[in-house]
Amino acid sequence: MTAMRQGRTRRTALVSAMCALAVAGTGLTGCGSEDPDAGTNGVGKLPAEKIQATTRAAAESARAVRLSGTVVAGGSTYKLDMRLKADGGTGSVSAEGATFQLLRVGEKLFLMADAEFWSNGEGEGDGEGGTSDAAAADKLDGKFVKVPEGDPSYKRFSGFTDKDVLLGGLLTLHGALATDGRHEEAGVRTVRITGDKGAGGTLDVSLEGRPYPLRLVRAGGAGTLTFSDWGEDFALEQPAKDRTVDYGQQLPTS
Repeated sequence: MTAMRQGRTRRTALVSAMCALAVAGTGLTGCGSEDPDAGTNGVGKLPAEKIQATTRAAAESARAVRLSGTVVAGGSTYKLDMRLKADGGTGSVSAEGATFQLLRVGEKLFLMADAEFWSNGEGEGDGEGGTSDAAAADKLDGKFVKVPEGDPSYKRFSGFTDKDVLLGGLLTLHGALATDGRHEEAGVRTVRITGDKGAGGTLDVSLEGRPYPLRLVRAGGAGTLTFSDWGEDFALEQPAKDRTVDYGQQLPTS
């Protein structure tokens, strides 16, 4: 009898462990009274359309966020690592082999890059004006160059530092929305929603705390982004004058 009881105990423990694994891995609720929404913020119970609306509202109301990953647009791939809030943002952008730093405080936008960025790889001194171009580019190496609001590049660059513009354009799935089970992102439980069965993108939404978006895979292979540090404020100040160059109404061209 003792051996039989021990056998039943082992079987019961094994079944319980398998049920826990199934619930954690897939969100299934067929074992006992386990509830996959226990201890969550409850958005996992909502239809996909409501989840998307809820997570967009949470993102819009957050005071700050960090955005990292890649975005494919206009035939170019941009690698971003930006910290954003209502009155500006700061971080790095890489594209076509070049990396530059952006800083926006209010309406004032600054760009910092190396000499090669400013010379567009030219100005090696082997042609007319080459030496002067290279010298001018060297002076900008490591400096914050103020981008005039009237310069054509202002709108393009400032978009990378605008929380509302950037999130508004990114947090959109295309096609019919549906939920796609429970997942995990950076140790946080998520519910995933998809557009057009994944062809229109996927978005992982936090099931813990506020329902912030945590990971986005854009439609058509247009990049993958992660979102973190939601609501965590950070310092945003204009660079010191001795590190700033102001060309007035237009950026320098080589």
